[in-house]
Amino acid sequence: MRDKGEDHDTIVVAFRGTKPFDAEAWSSDIDISWYEIKGVGKIHGGFMKALGLQKSKEIKKLLEENDKAKLIVTGHSLGGALAAVFTAILSYHDEKWLLQRLEGVYTFGQPRVGDQTFCQFMEDKLVEHDIHYFRFVYGYDLVPRLPYDDDSLMFKHFGTCVYSNMHYLAKIVDEEPNKNYFSPVKVIPMMVNALGELVRSFTLPLWKGNEYKEGSLMKIMRIVGLLIPGIPAHCPQDYVNATRLITSPPHFLLPPKDKSQ
Repeated sequence: MRDKGEDHDTIVVAFRGTKPFDAEAWSSDIDISWYEIKGVGKIHGGFMKALGLQKSKEIKKLLEENDKAKLIVTGHSLGGALAAVFTAILSYHDEKWLLQRLEGVYTFGQPRVGDQTFCQFMEDKLVEHDIHYFRFVYGYDLVPRLPYDDDSLMFKHFGTCVYSNMHYLAKIVDEEPNKNYFSPVKVIPMMVNALGELVRSFTLPLWKGNEYKEGSLMKIMRIVGLLIPGIPAHCPQDYVNATRLITSPPHFLLPPKDKSQ
């Protein structure tokens, strides 16, 4: 997507998330094998396969049309993971020109994609090229808490975590609460939260307008959430609402730095 005006030119590369009935995409999600890149670290094998042969030539061509054009990379769910891996591949191949034009990476409901070595590699590259990387997590969304961050799987997150609760109150945190999801002490709080989300699906349109009215399918998902908290929280609906209704704007809303300085 390209957003071009008199005073701006922004190219957005958006990676698509998992389709409900796409068996190939689901197989990529559940493939937790490692793909190791020397000097970078270990990356989720399924996400590397899903990225396939993504090319940067077309992006370069668009950016070359305007010296002031900027690049933004984004994605939800699997798309967020692919956005992370895409940025890693640019860094690995030392695509300095593209990285210089990369204004930021914004992922929503992104799962973990690599080990500690990979995350440190990415943190170093983000600092080196002055790239903003914001990882949005809503409520008890299950997906950002997978694969496990434990001694056996060793998956980690990197970047700045922007966490929004049920009231769309956002804050910057080191890691989302209940980072591995399956915690006995969190079962009751998550169910209470799911009940609040179900009630909110009926009351939010009254407060904010009919554009926030949820359809029947989403309401059914809210009911499912009473039994399996975290499933409806992964739907794009809450991430759209969280960015529109954010009630405590963190620093990511400030104007970006000028990399040319």
